[in-house]
Amino acid sequence: MSDQNGVPLEITPVEEELNRQLLRDFTGERTGFLRVGPQGYFLPSKYAKEAKNLYNFQPRSTDTWVVTFPRSGTTWTQEMVWLIANKLDFETAKQIPQTERFPFFEFSLFLHDETKEEFIQENASDPKKVELVQQLSKPGYQILEEMSGPRFIKTHLPFSLLPKNLLQVGCKVIYVARNPKDVAVSFYHLNRLIRTQGYRGDFPKYWDYFEKSLNPWTPYWSHVNEGWQLRNHPNVLFLFYEEMNKDLKKTINRVSEFLNGEQLSVEDTGRLANFLDISNFRKNPAVNYQPLKEAGILIEGEEGFIRKGKTGGWVEEFTPELSKRADEWINNNLKLTDMRFPGMCDA
Repeated sequence: MSDQNGVPLEITPVEEELNRQLLRDFTGERTGFLRVGPQGYFLPSKYAKEAKNLYNFQPRSTDTWVVTFPRSGTTWTQEMVWLIANKLDFETAKQIPQTERFPFFEFSLFLHDETKEEFIQENASDPKKVELVQQLSKPGYQILEEMSGPRFIKTHLPFSLLPKNLLQVGCKVIYVARNPKDVAVSFYHLNRLIRTQGYRGDFPKYWDYFEKSLNPWTPYWSHVNEGWQLRNHPNVLFLFYEEMNKDLKKTINRVSEFLNGEQLSVEDTGRLANFLDISNFRKNPAVNYQPLKEAGILIEGEEGFIRKGKTGGWVEEFTPELSKRADEWINNNLKLTDMRFPGMCDA
């Protein structure tokens, strides 16, 4: 649903006192947060200004989109998709940062004007770093409109906030879902790492925000269920991160069949699986946001952008009491859907 200008309905500010608390804990945002649409998706203040441009962006039939809730194997999937679509051009993949090959549709929403100015001042003596900050603040839809040839697009927006004709024009969309406990732990570390988020609290407090859908791109369940509802659409490939992690070669061939109508050779599948192996992937500067670290946008001492790439890592942050609470929340939400994560018992 949208209004006569094509803007998603129901963009409302978060309640004032709660907003003040959120701004204290998430220091990258300076104005406040919004709820968007019937599901109340949680986004920063810039969304109100950019909603129309994002919602009315014109997809092309040659586009390939990777759509995920954050920390669901997004970067991993992007690299797999780009390499399969580009005939395993490993040299280009190593030389050109993934952020340039695969623009992030809505990232500029999270670079508040005040935060941007701070980054510019901190890097004033290095024109290249200043240019990086300027590029980060450029809306993804503008970058994409200027691109020719097949475009590869990353987004964490749910389907209901993406361009309304996304699936009608013929482009391909890969959606990846991951167990919410692992998602929350990984997203917690990212929120601490990157200053555009700037989370300063501990994990139990973070989980409280996550469970109450007070974290960017939440509600989590609304997001993944929107993807699940479209799993049988001919232009959508729905993947579980857990299955990717368990059998990467099988996933590579599912993606190859979806994009190209055929599997890779056994040799090429092995080459790509080795390239994507987490021990190699973590050391690849083209995917680990090294320029952001050099510009001081990633906080020293926090875990890196590419973390452990495993399933079940949530046990490192959840206390038994918090895990029990999370399980109750998960089971209550699983009662509302027939989606089940691999290895997860029924509700």
